[in-house]
Amino acid sequence: MNTRRKAGAEAGTEAGTDAGTDAGMHPAPAGPGAGGPGTGCPGTATVPDTATGSGPAFGARLMAPLLLGSLLNPINSTMIATALVAIGQDFHVGAADTAWLISAMYLASAVGQPSMGRLADRVGPRRVFVAGALTVCAAGVVGALAPTFALLIVSRVVLGIGTAAAYPAAMAVLRAESRRTGLATPRRVLGRLSLAALGSAAVGPTLGGLLAATAGWRAVFAVNVPLALLALLGALAWLPADRKGARPERAGPASGSLDPLGIALFAAALTCAMVFLLRLADPQWLLLAPAGVLAGALVWWQLRHPAPFIDLRMLTHNSPLVRTYLRQGLTYLVIYCVLYGFSQWLEQAYGASSFQAGLIMLPMSLAAAVCSLVGARTKGIRAPLTLAAVCLALGSAVFLLLQGTGPLVALLCAGALFGIPQGLASTGNQAAVYAQAPADGVGAAAGLQRTAQYLGAITASGLIGLLYGQRASDSGLHEIALIGIVLGLALLVLTLADRGLRAGATGSGV
Repeated sequence: MNTRRKAGAEAGTEAGTDAGTDAGMHPAPAGPGAGGPGTGCPGTATVPDTATGSGPAFGARLMAPLLLGSLLNPINSTMIATALVAIGQDFHVGAADTAWLISAMYLASAVGQPSMGRLADRVGPRRVFVAGALTVCAAGVVGALAPTFALLIVSRVVLGIGTAAAYPAAMAVLRAESRRTGLATPRRVLGRLSLAALGSAAVGPTLGGLLAATAGWRAVFAVNVPLALLALLGALAWLPADRKGARPERAGPASGSLDPLGIALFAAALTCAMVFLLRLADPQWLLLAPAGVLAGALVWWQLRHPAPFIDLRMLTHNSPLVRTYLRQGLTYLVIYCVLYGFSQWLEQAYGASSFQAGLIMLPMSLAAAVCSLVGARTKGIRAPLTLAAVCLALGSAVFLLLQGTGPLVALLCAGALFGIPQGLASTGNQAAVYAQAPADGVGAAAGLQRTAQYLGAITASGLIGLLYGQRASDSGLHEIALIGIVLGLALLVLTLADRGLRAGATGSGV
């Protein structure tokens, strides 16, 4: 316990946060169960709570709705891919228009994740989780019945907002459970959230294709209704009730404010940036001016608001958390470049069918899932993130050698090698955010982590369009690989030089 307290103190000093005392590295509070058997082994102890009626800490009942809710966003991000052609045919729109069904959800999610996280910190994670599930149900109904393409885009925006609630709310629930029991949140518990996201994103295209082929593309929207209802019922039955007046103890009178102007400025600046990035092949330079003005106005407003949407002052004093966001964004820029770029190359340059391309990419998904579990059982943070950066560079180097006439085994090995950093980086950065975020702001911090990921995805989409043009080619794939090598090496240097990872959250309950 002394070692854990020392580690917590170091993390709190370097990150400028309460990571040392609230990331699971604090002694159990006084009261029932405190200091009792099992407190020295987080993750295995049973701490009954008569107020909530829960049994084992971080048990199946608590995790079931959190996992189900957390998979809704990634599965909807990929499930739509195999339904775009059918949607375009029904509404008589082209590929450039149907691409907005993807971009609209990314934008809504990028803004919605920190917004919902902020709400979870202010009014309670259970309330936000329930509201998000209800919103997903509504979005599924609207999308399934949408008579126009414009309304379909609206449903995707609403779907992005609704699904954005689950992950930051889940992180806030886990922090609250850690406080309630006085036990560390085990890394394997955080790893399950990552595995839910990775696994659902992997099966998304297959599920979407199956639904579109058997029940029509509207089923891709309608399937959200039963999934969200299951998450809703689980939350109502098993998630602990939010404590009354669920607001940070240290917050001022304006802590309940959601800063709507800050959210609007952030959304507007992000929209301008997204449109610019999605059209890198034909740059819209004029968009940079309003994007810069909006970003400047956002910074000015956030520094003056008593309870800002994005706490820039906290980020200024919490450089480890900022570096974690940077790692997340750069890592997923490379990952999404390969995920989307490799699949298009397999179909257009290698000559595989969409079904064959999915099978060839299966080792990548399996490796990501396995490494997510391995990362969840790793006590440190620096080591898995270092290995992830190395594998990003090595995997990109293998893609640099691929040709449209290459052997199948080379494609399978390249995909498997690239799956390693997906799992390790996801769990590693998630654990870092959990440790480095302020104790009363873990929901908003987790939301910003996903925002960094979506910015990487949007940038990757623009780069793929720029490098591939009208058709995927060997040269385009090789240029993507070169970008991956450079960014992989940059991530390696950034990780090794990051002193804030020395005493990050170890989640030593595994």
